[in-house]
Amino acid sequence: MDPIGQKLLHVAKDQLGYTEKASGYTKYGDWYGKHVGKDPAFTDAPWCDMFLAWAADKAGVQDWAGEFASTPSHANWFKKHHAWGHKPEPGAIVFFSWNGGKSIGDIEHVGIVESVHGRTLHTIEANHSDHLGRATRDVSQVVGYGYPGKVKVKAAPADQKYVPKHSGPPPSAEALTQPSTPQHEMQTTAQHDSAPPLPDQQAALTGLLAVVVFGTVALALSKSKVRMPMPAPNVRVRKRGKHHRTPVELPADVSVADLEAADAGTAVMPIISAETAALAEDKEFWGKITELEDDVELAFWNTLHSAVAQPSTAESLNA
Repeated sequence: MDPIGQKLLHVAKDQLGYTEKASGYTKYGDWYGKHVGKDPAFTDAPWCDMFLAWAADKAGVQDWAGEFASTPSHANWFKKHHAWGHKPEPGAIVFFSWNGGKSIGDIEHVGIVESVHGRTLHTIEANHSDHLGRATRDVSQVVGYGYPGKVKVKAAPADQKYVPKHSGPPPSAEALTQPSTPQHEMQTTAQHDSAPPLPDQQAALTGLLAVVVFGTVALALSKSKVRMPMPAPNVRVRKRGKHHRTPVELPADVSVADLEAADAGTAVMPIISAETAALAEDKEFWGKITELEDDVELAFWNTLHSAVAQPSTAESLNA
């Protein structure tokens, strides 16, 4: 199956059953007049080929499938791009002549080949009895086929080159510190910069000296002062992705729209914040302080025990 035609078929199947209005108006002709032909007259014109232009735009393959309202012009475009032939193939653009003519000038109608069974084609066609639907055709009515997958797309001009973005703007530090919901295809990583000692750690060291000199009372005072607000986490975000030289010649089955959609799905993976790391360090520090506090209390009771155990001065004189 033609890979580009397969994308057109996917769009066309979603539109099956559409019927033109009594005045001949169709949304496909209206779109063509505004975006391609730049003429309101296309709004109620024959729309078999304008539907294909609309479908190609929706699938992001207009450079391979073309955007035409005239079926002979569309066929000539395929021929110019060396993508014209006479072999039926699913996904091919098929051009018909009801009088049996075999030249491009005889073309009167166009559709997409959905399947082939011998000399019978099963197609999806717009403007088929004023609606978009399936049809069964004999190959004797066919002038030729256009193969979108064989169209060679040249590199775009400098102002239209595709530049891989890999992601949007970097997220804020606040967003990184919030719990995030798992998302598919997470492609962004983050790394932490080493940071200088935090202000609360310096205050904690001061408290440690106070414990040694002044005992448990000074310890309590210093501990109450070191509970300072945490500073904003120092996080730097690094984008991951393969950087390409531009312009990039894309494969036939890949469009710029596909790459744009992939870039838009980039997300940030959950990371441990600097604040969490600081809290862990703080917990470890106070664990050591608790051990030191126990040592201070033990030394106090040892001193008291020694003082009680020694005989008083009066008892020594009586002896």
